[in-house]
Amino acid sequence: MAWNKGEQRYRLEHSASELNEKLKALEGGIKEEDARYYLYKFLRNNISFTSEMFLGVKLFPFQAMAIKGMMVSDYSMFVFSRGMSKTFSTAIYVLLECLLNPKANIGVIAGSFRQSKQIFQKMEDILSKPEASLLKECGFKITKGTDQWTLKLGSSRAIALPLANGERLRGFRFNRIVLDEFLTIPEKIFNEVIIPFLGVVENPIEREELHNLESKLIDKGEMKKEDRYIWPNNKLIILSSPSFKFEYMYKLYKKYEELIKGLETTKEEDSEDNFEDAAYRLIMQLSYDCAPTRLYDQNLLKQAKATMSEMQFKREFGAQFIDESDGYFRLSKMAACTIPDGEMPAVEIVGNPSDEYILSFDPNWAGNTNADHFAMHVFKVDRDAQKVCLVHSYAIAGVSLKQHMQYFLYLIQHFNIIGICGDYNGGVQFINSCNESAIFKKENIKIGVIDVDLEKPENWHSDILNFKNQYNVKSKNYCILRKPTANWNRNANEMLQAAIDHKRILFASRAVDSHFDEQRKKNIPIDKLKWDMKMLGSSKGALMIDFLDHQKSIVELTKSECANIEVIANPQGSQSFNLPQNLRRQKGPNRARKDSYSALVLGNWFAKVFFDSENATSERRVESTFVPFAI
Repeated sequence: MAWNKGEQRYRLEHSASELNEKLKALEGGIKEEDARYYLYKFLRNNISFTSEMFLGVKLFPFQAMAIKGMMVSDYSMFVFSRGMSKTFSTAIYVLLECLLNPKANIGVIAGSFRQSKQIFQKMEDILSKPEASLLKECGFKITKGTDQWTLKLGSSRAIALPLANGERLRGFRFNRIVLDEFLTIPEKIFNEVIIPFLGVVENPIEREELHNLESKLIDKGEMKKEDRYIWPNNKLIILSSPSFKFEYMYKLYKKYEELIKGLETTKEEDSEDNFEDAAYRLIMQLSYDCAPTRLYDQNLLKQAKATMSEMQFKREFGAQFIDESDGYFRLSKMAACTIPDGEMPAVEIVGNPSDEYILSFDPNWAGNTNADHFAMHVFKVDRDAQKVCLVHSYAIAGVSLKQHMQYFLYLIQHFNIIGICGDYNGGVQFINSCNESAIFKKENIKIGVIDVDLEKPENWHSDILNFKNQYNVKSKNYCILRKPTANWNRNANEMLQAAIDHKRILFASRAVDSHFDEQRKKNIPIDKLKWDMKMLGSSKGALMIDFLDHQKSIVELTKSECANIEVIANPQGSQSFNLPQNLRRQKGPNRARKDSYSALVLGNWFAKVFFDSENATSERRVESTFVPFAI
């Protein structure tokens, strides 16, 4: 970690060493109001002492530095490596800010409502321990609603909200905003929803009255201008792991850096800047080696060094921004194919009946969480533009075959599916199991499999016509189970790369505003669906919000898996598309996988088959007009 003070004015009032020296110099008795003031300043400036006294939590030095930075700075950015206790430190900050600043109004917002709730869960864990008895005496209460969690501590409060409901967010006014997992927060929502929060100061009437009083005293010569009371600014706290340099976060990081260092900016940049010149900014960038060795599982760290690519390790553990993914599929190009949040198509949990969808799947039903994912994708079809958009995804391991079938049935019943494509290996057994199951028979659903080769380029047209002749949506004879031969793998991956290059495959935006409200109110069998092993919701409404948030996370997972894929040519001239060897060596439930990538390849390939079949015409035979007759 490099410490760079920059050119901005340092706030001496927040210096613990300076304050503590003043306190040491005090002699004799002091007034009660002065004692209260000094106690407040001491507690605020000596974070480690305050945390241990009120919460019973001993902080590592870097944690105390981070929390102090959150309190001191107006605009702060914390770029932490994996495992640096970001959520824990944020929970401590929220509790201490509510304790030390009466009427503090804190908004805790993340890319998913689940992540915001995890900060609150950390606070609950801290407050549940007997060591936090002193804080408990101050009176606190956490209430959990469907779409809002609230901590009340005296006259202060902290609120966790779903990011997706932008319209509802606009109804709140916070003087402190915590943005966790900033990478997942869209630029549009950050600039149009989050930043306006900070435009309204707290206590505006009191500020005006005090300013007028100070002006009168200055005019009388009883007060100097430099002695005016400095009101605290609103605060914005950004927390995240590092991103790629082509993403918005890096642009904001560089802007902060320029402002801290006092570098000149152009007029155009100034016009776009949302921050006041007098604001105090902080960047804290912490890699794994800034933490005490006992904080990390050293075996895990050694495994990460041995199994991750150099760039991946730099980003995940070194807290460094990197230029680009080095896989066969470029992340920057996939980012260009991603619909901006607030625009359509967005992720869906129920399809529009008037729209058409393609379903792809890569099956695996091993009964443990360390196994490959069972992956499914739903693509919205745009016939006019001859392109598809990924709007719904499923990826999970460790659940039963019945649960996979239940989810498969849910997709068929809630999206207007016009075609299915699956991996032949395991797909035959899965489709047969579905057709023979009680849940499919009850709904009178039977999936028909089309027998077509589609392997040799020279036979493509005739195979497409064969597909077209067998294809029937009404009878659900619309499924292809694709054998993953070396030739097909190469062609299908080249098809996907070309589709990304030419934006014929798109990735849906996050569900926000009216679309978010519309989707969360859909009637689906949410209680029967297994989709994540770490759900925080309890009520149906809470589960629906988590479900919507989860959809966007799996879309992003799919892109990440694609970015890891590398192509290897063997001596025989064929190509394989797989994870790098170091990633294939990983073990455990959080290891790198490629099942969502495989389902994406299958879905894109089937879209090509479908569009070609729509455009294909049969060679018509010339019929004779001669009618045989006998005399």
